[in-house]
Amino acid sequence: MDKRSLIEKLQLTPHPEGGYYRRTYESSHTHLGRRLMSSIFYLLTDDQPIGHLHRNRSDIVHYWQAGGPLRYTLLSPEGKLLQITLGPKLDEGQQLQLTVPGGFWKASQLLCGDFGLISEAVSPGFDFDDHDMAHAEGMRNRYPEHWAVLEKFCKQ
Repeated sequence: MDKRSLIEKLQLTPHPEGGYYRRTYESSHTHLGRRLMSSIFYLLTDDQPIGHLHRNRSDIVHYWQAGGPLRYTLLSPEGKLLQITLGPKLDEGQQLQLTVPGGFWKASQLLCGDFGLISEAVSPGFDFDDHDMAHAEGMRNRYPEHWAVLEKFCKQ
């Protein structure tokens, strides 16, 4: 399967962070006005290889599905920088899933290949009101020690 076929068959559309997505599930159950869970497909491609730096209020579990490995760059609220790779090569340190707590900054990058496909489960369910895109100037000023890594993930 190639990236164009996946985009068509999974009915993906461009995502504001970069790449492509489609919401596949939204819980009918709510608590305090929030859906309990939602889920998406998320695809990065060789022509859309970066999911730009952002943070969400909710916890998100990422599940590697197919294609090339995806590196996640995470920045905790305390300023600790982590890089974790999702992919099938467990003997090389790749992981099949990754949980990113709410409040962490995160970016993703396709490391090689035509595409990398993941699924995400978000709890409480995703809401664009709970989503912040990173601004380059603010990130550079707040995290100068990590700017060399973060710069390419900030939308200008």
